[in-house]
Amino acid sequence: MVYLDNAATTWPKPSQVYDLILDCMQNYCANPGRSGHKMAMMASEKVYECRENICKLFNISNPECISFTNNTTEALNIGIKGILKSGDHVIITSMEHNSVLRPLMKLKSLGIEMSVVNADAKGRIYITDILKSINKNTKLIVTTHASNVIGTVMPIKEIGYIAKKDNIIYMVDAAQTAGVWPIDVKEMNIDILAFPGHKGLLGPQGTGGIYIREGLILDTLKEGGTGSVSESPYQPQFIPDRYESGTLNTPGIVGLNEGISYILKNGLAEIMRHERELTKYMLEGLHDIKKVKVYGLKELEQRVGVISINIIGKDCVDVCTELDEKYDIAARGGLHCSYLAHQTMGTIKSGTIRLSIGCFNTKEDIDTALEAINKIAK
Repeated sequence: MVYLDNAATTWPKPSQVYDLILDCMQNYCANPGRSGHKMAMMASEKVYECRENICKLFNISNPECISFTNNTTEALNIGIKGILKSGDHVIITSMEHNSVLRPLMKLKSLGIEMSVVNADAKGRIYITDILKSINKNTKLIVTTHASNVIGTVMPIKEIGYIAKKDNIIYMVDAAQTAGVWPIDVKEMNIDILAFPGHKGLLGPQGTGGIYIREGLILDTLKEGGTGSVSESPYQPQFIPDRYESGTLNTPGIVGLNEGISYILKNGLAEIMRHERELTKYMLEGLHDIKKVKVYGLKELEQRVGVISINIIGKDCVDVCTELDEKYDIAARGGLHCSYLAHQTMGTIKSGTIRLSIGCFNTKEDIDTALEAINKIAK
């Protein structure tokens, strides 16, 4: 199969990710932090090692500022609901995923004020529009790092500077950039970073995490067993236990750690170069096919390898079904859980065909996809 659905979940993973998940399941899959026997101790060591590797990737000083989650959605909910209270004001962009919009719509009914900064049709956000949206009760700014629909990269360093200057908490959704684009939480003034394990970080599904700046205390999304302070009926105040109730996905975290180790070993710059090269090649090929409309920017410096298209006269879901059944190509058709983004792009009624490139795709994969799209368009 030619797999071009990496924006949803990256596949395949490095072979050692599979091997080490199985090794954990077979040899030391006990509860980390719950017991003193050697299996539990080894599980704890592996979990902590993953925290350390995440810190290396995002320039985080304290591994305990990393809390593991099941996915980016859970991390975003922890950040959004842990910060905002009735009367607070939050700023988002019109390119946000429903994992940002839907928690905020619930909070809006409870007295949260929300401003949506509109992007242009190519997904670009302008700093002046962010500045205009700030008011005296602005508590939080939440932006995606890169659009999951058209790949446009947001100016998060500049937004982070504005947020810090005005004493506003800044949260970044790194669902499409963690592991494929440089992220430095200090340089970019990111207070909260939500990230998946199963996409660019090359781990399994059911993994993800949240970085919360040291000293920033959020209300908890859930409470329960942590393996610490068991004599108290109250949730621990210290990190990461405060945000990690319940048994962790130890095999998943072991796999995630190995995915991150692969990135650190091979170099983020090399992964980024490879994906950018294939993105350029695919964009050039798509622009040459009649009846294909390509959305988003041509400038590679401002986009990741997420490409949205439509074939004039064809339904996007039908095209993806044909790609799958006739050509053995995995792509995604529809609105991609991003209602606001499609409103911004003018594709809310049609949706788009999304082709998303990963680090294990090849030029031959792109050639196969371009040939199939050309045949369908004809």
